[in-house]
Amino acid sequence: MGKAIDDRAYRHANAVAHRPRAKDWRKSMSDNVALALIVYTALQIFVTTKALSEGMPSILPYLLLVLLVGAIIPACRWFEKRWKDLDDAHAADPALTGDFRRDQAMLWSLAIGLPFAITYGFKAIV
Repeated sequence: MGKAIDDRAYRHANAVAHRPRAKDWRKSMSDNVALALIVYTALQIFVTTKALSEGMPSILPYLLLVLLVGAIIPACRWFEKRWKDLDDAHAADPALTGDFRRDQAMLWSLAIGLPFAITYGFKAIV
């Protein structure tokens, strides 16, 4: 009898330890924002440096780089704030999956597309 109880206790403890945790939308969006900022900054530096090596004039691209990196932060904070303010009951609500994916797609579209759009738009003007 003692062995059966120990086996059940082990299975229960093991099942609880390996049970998948519910997704926390707040943490997931925060992680996405942090990574998107890193990717955006790296792409912006790469694209600006490439434009400079192709003969863009003066220090203007460097100033633009600083301005653009600073300007993206409020947009990213907006995405994060929308999800950070969720209460605990809604933080793991699977019904929010579609909204999360939409915001995630918009965030990553900005982080990846904006450096190229801005640099090529600037090159077209100059």
